[in-house]
Amino acid sequence: MTNNKLPTLLLLSVFVVATCGLIYELIAGTLASYLLGDSVTQFSTIIGVYLFSMGIGSWLSKYFERNILSWFIQIEILVGLVGGTSSTILFMLFESIASFRILLYGLVSVTGILVGLEIPLLMRILQNRFEFKDLVSRVFTFDYIGALLASLIFPLVLIPYLGLVKTAYFFGILNVAVAFLVCVNFKHEIPIAKYLQSASILSILALLAGFVYAETITSFSESLSYNETIIYSKSTSYQRIILTKKGKVLKLFLNGNLQFSSDDEYRYHEALIHPGLQALPSAEHVLVMGGGDGLAVREILKYPQIKTVTLVDLDKGMTSLFKSNQMLINLNKRSLLSPKVTVINADAFSWVRNQKQKFDFIVVDFPDPSNYSVGKLYTNTFYNLLKNLLSERGIIVVQSTSPYVAPKSFWTVNKTLQSVALHTVPYHNYVPSFGEWGYIMAMKQPYYKKPAQFKSGLKFLTKESFDQMLYFPKDMKEAKSDVNKLNNQVLVKYFEDEWAEVL
Repeated sequence: MTNNKLPTLLLLSVFVVATCGLIYELIAGTLASYLLGDSVTQFSTIIGVYLFSMGIGSWLSKYFERNILSWFIQIEILVGLVGGTSSTILFMLFESIASFRILLYGLVSVTGILVGLEIPLLMRILQNRFEFKDLVSRVFTFDYIGALLASLIFPLVLIPYLGLVKTAYFFGILNVAVAFLVCVNFKHEIPIAKYLQSASILSILALLAGFVYAETITSFSESLSYNETIIYSKSTSYQRIILTKKGKVLKLFLNGNLQFSSDDEYRYHEALIHPGLQALPSAEHVLVMGGGDGLAVREILKYPQIKTVTLVDLDKGMTSLFKSNQMLINLNKRSLLSPKVTVINADAFSWVRNQKQKFDFIVVDFPDPSNYSVGKLYTNTFYNLLKNLLSERGIIVVQSTSPYVAPKSFWTVNKTLQSVALHTVPYHNYVPSFGEWGYIMAMKQPYYKKPAQFKSGLKFLTKESFDQMLYFPKDMKEAKSDVNKLNNQVLVKYFEDEWAEVL
């Protein structure tokens, strides 16, 4: 490579360095959400620690006075090794060490410091090859373009098609490859060029082995976190889906959180659907928000008068799984394959805003409000949009977390529904896999009438059991709370605080 091409190589290195650096940050934040709970707190603290560590790295760069090019190559190799193996280390040790957060933030800090060293050292290497104004302009242009690329490909390409572990190894390889190319093309300026070339090759081979065996590593590390055999695992653009089996019992986990267990899910879904739909003998059109497993739809289709069921779930990976896996099809009784059912993969908030059709029964079966992206679906704004889709004598039912573990969260949902002039009927039910769980029915007028009896063939729900579900003992009585609004999302904070005490 001729001497006038060397600055171009170094500028391309800036692009790769910036892309890899942001990818490592996104991996750490996503992995923390998977393992510690999908919370805004996880991403916020990871980003804060990472950026602070980059600042420390930038400050430390002033102490590198000699052989800067050699130091840059060594740091690139270290960044590739630490960043590339970080997700494997965290997955493998999650269940075996008590102070997991210390390890997590320690790795984030080390990676951030090393990444923070890279750009200042590169600028000093390039300072004699460009005028200062051109140097700053070009370096930061490549830096920001690399960051943009990383932010786009991470959710759209890397997580769905590679997963966290393979993505980390892949970008670790890119980091070390930059070190190797710079070392080869600048070998006359580097006293220990042969040593660094050998270190780069060995590092690439080690990371390549990790990339090739990433699925095995992921499966093994995830098996340490579950007591049952993992029979399916996949990362979609939105979540990590894990399906386990022990004996005849299937369990679904999304981002590490249990969604249902096949031996008692009927208690949850019968309680979710039948108290409302049994009271609507003329109901024909039903809307289900969330519920991509088709289990709520299974219960709805037990009513022959239902003509259409529209299911809106964000994740196509979820609905496709429950339309194609034979064990899951048996569990949901082929509900998502029914000609009455239309499955729409879209963001619920956006979809509702553009609808005009009226529905007699609306089921809101979203995950718990553990972050702002889900919390917006529990706000007065969203409930007001749903109200516009509800027929005059229709009913909305909302899964509303545990009134025993999180009473403030539960009653916030109730208060938020009431804030948009809906009349509510709160109730609760015991589900062995989850404990005491809460639901709230809402309607435009206070005309709800308890069913005189429930459908025959239900495994759990009866008139007598529903009477008990309507009664709230003292430890689940209404708690003081605020309305959940888009501009404050108080429910997310309530939920985090209450569940943190039991997790």
